Amino acid sequence: MSAHDLIVGGQRSGKSRRAESLALRWQAGGGRVAVIATALAADDEMRARIAHHRAARPVGFETVEAPLALCAALQQADDAGTLVVVDCLTLWLTNWLMPMGTAPDAAGWAAERAALLGLLPRLASPVVFVSNEVGWGVSPLGREVRGFVDELGRLNQDVARLCGRLTLMVAGQAWTRPVEDACDA
Repeated sequence: MSAHDLIVGGQRSGKSRRAESLALRWQAGGGRVAVIATALAADDEMRARIAHHRAARPVGFETVEAPLALCAALQQADDAGTLVVVDCLTLWLTNWLMPMGTAPDAAGWAAERAALLGLLPRLASPVVFVSNEVGWGVSPLGREVRGFVDELGRLNQDVARLCGRLTLMVAGQAWTRPVEDACDA
């Protein structure tokens, strides 16, 4: 069974806090923690969110900013003694498919996504992924947004298949279970 985790939930559901809690336990056992942050500071509100996450991050956590090159950052951090937290897959996908001020790079996204799915089983580091669950609401009106929701759902499913544990965060509460064989969706 894989040592990787996927934590999903809505906004402000406690996903990052849960990932941090797992990382603190790892650190308390003598391990190193690396956080791969995928956010881009494209506006004042996002800059404030990033600043909040940085200020709240526990002492001793290394941070690598990788808004697009997630695979390269994972390879660089890879070590059996290092727990890697990827926060978050949703923003990583956004940077590829809904970048501010530029056209989406669908070909680059497809290559990076395939590289991630190929890399995960080979990593020595356990990885804790954080991602949003955005498919529980009304179907969005715009074609691009519907495409994004669909792609995030597929990404979450594919990453979950490569993880040993899946955690759903609801109102700050974690519901965790081992990942089982999944049906094709």
